[in-house]
Amino acid sequence: MSFSKDRQYYKFCFYGFLKNLRFFDAFFLLYLKQKGLSYTEIGSLYAIREIVINLMEVPTGIFADTFGRKKSLMLSFLAYILSFVLFYIGTTYHFFLIAFVLYGIADALRSGTHKGMIMKYLKLKNESQYKIAYYGHTRACSQRGSALSALIAGIIVYFAGNYEKIFLISIIPYLLNLLLVWSYPDELDFSGKKIHKKLKYNLKALWQALKNPQVLTIVHSSAVFTAYQKATKDYIQPVMKNVALALPVLAGVYAGNKTGLFIGIAYTLLYLLTATASKYAGFMSQKIRKLSFKTLLLGFLAGIAGGYFFNKQLWLPALIAFSGIYILQSLRKPVLTGFLTDEVPNEILTSVLSAESLYRTLLTSIIALVLGYFADRFGLGFAFIYISTGLLVISVFLKK
Repeated sequence: MSFSKDRQYYKFCFYGFLKNLRFFDAFFLLYLKQKGLSYTEIGSLYAIREIVINLMEVPTGIFADTFGRKKSLMLSFLAYILSFVLFYIGTTYHFFLIAFVLYGIADALRSGTHKGMIMKYLKLKNESQYKIAYYGHTRACSQRGSALSALIAGIIVYFAGNYEKIFLISIIPYLLNLLLVWSYPDELDFSGKKIHKKLKYNLKALWQALKNPQVLTIVHSSAVFTAYQKATKDYIQPVMKNVALALPVLAGVYAGNKTGLFIGIAYTLLYLLTATASKYAGFMSQKIRKLSFKTLLLGFLAGIAGGYFFNKQLWLPALIAFSGIYILQSLRKPVLTGFLTDEVPNEILTSVLSAESLYRTLLTSIIALVLGYFADRFGLGFAFIYISTGLLVISVFLKK
């Protein structure tokens, strides 16, 4: 027996698909470099975004659980849209700073909220036992959205020759998602009239959950690798650019157009692989013991290998290694989310996920700052080797 694929299932899938139609994602770091920002400045912007998320995570999680998850998500999409507009018209570091702050607020409002709605829906349908497979399927749709997003973005950049327009086009799916969330059934909203009593209960339950050692173990394992992947993910773009320039095909095409098309295709293939990894996360968790720890170490080893190949200018092996970080993260996310829901009451799941995100964003901001500084000072390859080795050693030490 498996879970039922009813109308709400497809709404959950479509939400993730639309959310990941961020057409600028495949070119974000290249766009900021084109605007004249250094790796240190880019790292600081990423870190500031994570600090904003850090400050907002728990308050927005409690807001979602107390006042309504639908309201939280709809406010999130409005903040995203405003940030897209600012990215489109931005020209200086300080302009991008405002855009990153808005993006961070939007991320904080959204973080953990939709997962909480999915787990609540499964509980209402008495299908909680399928949570890893169910969430894996919905996350696979998100990755397919990323795949299509990258392909469309690559085509746009190929014909337009610049990155600016993709920020405006990204507004369309986010407006659609705002309407989609509004159509969700009210029983998933968790809003109520006795706000003060609910707030007191949620704060007490959250504190109890975070004192549980098993919860803390899951939170750490999930947060540390997610932070690593999030802080480093855009640095795959210079690698893709070098692979594109080295290819003999389209030799007569202007380098910017050729790079845009190749990066779009490369990201499309990568996200199709991450979608497959998410889809089979439930199966893999049943077949491989200690999956979360093994994939944690393997991910850091992929980062070390990617940095080594980057230094040797072996662009294709470097691209394969960095792609492995994406794939492992997509495999880990549904598994660890499922583990967490086994330990935490659904009524405070969004709050606990937000607490995890708070820890994650703190780690992300540190990694982003250090990585940007090392990249400017020692080169991108050595920066990856240093960061990945440090996290690998710390993870082994903490395990022992």
